[in-house]
Order: sequence, then structure tokens, then C-alpha cells
Amino acid sequence: MSDWIREQLHPHYAQSLKIDELLYDSETDHQRLKVFQNGTFGRVLTLDDVVQTTEGDNFIYHEMLTHVPILAHGAAKRVLIIGGGDGGMAREALRHQSVEHVTMVEIDAGVVDFSKEYLPMLSDGAFDDPRLNLVINDGAAFMRETDQKFDVIIVDSTDPIGPGEVLFTDTFYGHAKRALNEGGILTTQNGVPFMQGDELTNTLRAFKALFADWGCYMATIPTYAGGPMAFGWGTDGAARSVTLEDLELRFAQANLTTDYYTPEVHKAAFALPAYVKRLLP
Repeated sequence: MSDWIREQLHPHYAQSLKIDELLYDSETDHQRLKVFQNGTFGRVLTLDDVVQTTEGDNFIYHEMLTHVPILAHGAAKRVLIIGGGDGGMAREALRHQSVEHVTMVEIDAGVVDFSKEYLPMLSDGAFDDPRLNLVINDGAAFMRETDQKFDVIIVDSTDPIGPGEVLFTDTFYGHAKRALNEGGILTTQNGVPFMQGDELTNTLRAFKALFADWGCYMATIPTYAGGPMAFGWGTDGAARSVTLEDLELRFAQANLTTDYYTPEVHKAAFALPAYVKRLLP
């Protein structure tokens, strides 16, 4: 008989996923990790019983947090990923042959180790790519101390609870901006605005003070329940105004095969519903 896992990230709303087979259950110094098999989503990773990624729908999240800034930039060679221990974000960033170097900073080595064993389809060889530099460190500390520069910085964090909380502060975002090359782009995951409006507002208040062009774009990921997810966007360049024709050319030159991202989706993702616009500071 199968069990169910109940995720109650929000105070008045929960979702449940059926556990067809529990594959991994272990507590690290930072959080409790589980991997289980689900009939719809394949393998599912949870941290403290909150869904982080799934074999079935991870492509939406990972494609939109990588391809949007990289293709909007047009000449990104150095990418920094904060978080992303499952390797999915590195997988998508490294699919761009024009990207010469990816630094990935993950606080929990346990997430990387078990993802290699239990979720290898998410990284799909990314951890073996010589362009990847994996750093086991606190993302906030790395950002504060680094003297490196990047064209794109992607914050693939958990929600602002526990270890992920420091990645949602004005100070962290200020350090991130300092680490951007001229024309560089910062993107962040900012939860589901219908359920987590304050999270988006607080991030964009910091972005408004830091960047000439700030805002967010959106995509719908089934297991991030409660509506479409928002991704923070900050840059001092003109990358957001890239034309559809230029995006189509860059996409063709990158020779990417995607399951969600298209140049048309890229442009449309910045069109915000009224309730989300009202969350902008």
C-alpha cells in the first residue's frame, strides 16, 4: 500500500503526492532529504517534505532560470549558480557551448552526493563537465567574499526559510550586483506570488534600488503549487529589450532542444498579471 507525502509550505493550503516507492530518506546537518517515485512526476526530491524538484517537471524551472538570462545577454561566458545541488541548473547552463565556465556554490554536499546517485537524470553529466567548478560553501559567504566576475548569476535557492533565508537579503543582492560584469544579469527564484507575495515584493524592492532594469518574469511549474512562479530579474543593461528576431537567431545558433523555453515564451514571460504587478514596489 502506497503512502502519501503532504507538503504544507503555506498556512492555509497543502498539496499531496503519492509515494509509490521511497528510494532515499536521510537527515543531513542542514535538512531532511527524501527521494521517492511518483506515477506522474517520476522521481521527486523533497527537503523537509517540501518539493524541490521532480524528474517530470524540472525542465520548466531549469530552462526558464537559465535560458532566459543567457539568451537575453547574448554573450554570456561566465555563469554563477547559487544553490542547485541537484545539478539541473548546471545541466541547462552547460548546454550553451558559448558558456566557458560555470561556478556552482552549494551549501550541502549531501544534496550533491545523493543527487548523483538517486537523481542522475537531473544533472545529466553536468558534474563531469570540465567547465563546471563545484564549490561547497554557503552561498551568501561566497558572494560576500568572491572577487570573481560573472555575466549571469542565477540564485537557485530554497524558500527563505532556514539555510536559504540569507539568500533573500538586500546585502546578498548587493554583493551579487558587485560580482556582475558590465551588462550582467541576476535572476532569482521568488516563489509563487499568489501564495508568497511578500517574497517577491521584498526581493524586487532590493532590485529596484540596485538595478536600472528590474522586475520579474513567470512560468507555471505543476509541483510548485498555487499558481505560476516568479523569477526575479535585475540588470543595468538592455537585455530585456532584445527583439524576438534576435532571440530566435541566438536560440538557433545555440542549437538547443527544449521542452518549455521558446523565444516566444521568453518574451511573453515578462507580461505580468495585474495581481503580480500590484506586488511590485
